[in-house]
Amino acid sequence: MDYEDSLDRAIEETPDIGGSDERLSIPDATAQKDGAFTRFTNLSDIADTLSRDPEHLHRFVQRELGTSGTFEEGRGRYNGSFSDGDFDAAVAKYTDEYVTCTECGLPDTRLVREDRTPMLRCDACGAFRPVSKRSSTSSNVSTAAVEEGKTYQVKITGTGRKGDGVAEKGKYTIFVPGAEEGDVVEVYIKNISGTLAFSRLAN
Repeated sequence: MDYEDSLDRAIEETPDIGGSDERLSIPDATAQKDGAFTRFTNLSDIADTLSRDPEHLHRFVQRELGTSGTFEEGRGRYNGSFSDGDFDAAVAKYTDEYVTCTECGLPDTRLVREDRTPMLRCDACGAFRPVSKRSSTSSNVSTAAVEEGKTYQVKITGTGRKGDGVAEKGKYTIFVPGAEEGDVVEVYIKNISGTLAFSRLAN
């Protein structure tokens, strides 16, 4: 599902809501490490609180994290190591862009289309504004912290499913065959796939 299809679905599934003078109380995001991946376990609960389609929120989070992922059974699963705070920050940006009215600050809004333009319309004060299409890569993604063909010193913080040592650097998860948890080693990056980096111990 591409961005436009996802946005259309979010617009269609946004319920009609009445005005309220209460602000949102968004649950804290919960991250759960899963090998080389991280699960956003309560993504659907947060989407329900925001009255938005959870798959639309998932795609936004994926772009903000600058990684790839899947949405299954109400949970997001993303390549790389991310914290509760990383997910909270993405949800906050999503809320600012797709939920909160910029005029009255209330969350009583709906995603609608007017003349083919996605708009955020507020049921509390009547204000509306366009929702900008996001690029496929988040503008907030920083320069790569890991590059192929370069050597880095890393600390092994875990063990992969195949017994390889696992280190984290920036958004990247680095697999290091022959290393054990607790080791501090020099590694040579052989190749990178998404946010996964495959290395060998440097000579």
